[in-house]
Amino acid sequence: MSEPTITLSHRAAALLRAVRAGRVDMTCGSEPDMFVDGLNCCDQPTAHSLFHQGLVRQARLGSVTERVRAELTAAGLGALAAEPRTTAA
Repeated sequence: MSEPTITLSHRAAALLRAVRAGRVDMTCGSEPDMFVDGLNCCDQPTAHSLFHQGLVRQARLGSVTERVRAELTAAGLGALAAEPRTTAA
């Protein structure tokens, strides 16, 4: 049985690419906030959705308010791999 296809918005895909690049930290807890390049992510609902869909996770355990590195899950890597590639003109 195959995994369901996840359709990402442009913003969600950009956030996943930033996670892949090591530019995202997130708080620990059940509704983690994300920070890109040290700044609060402008779309926390999308950040929460990516976490709840199992596409990103904290790289290690921490206290509820602690910021830790975010990492892609296997599902997150798969979602990015399924994204269409665009080429510059």
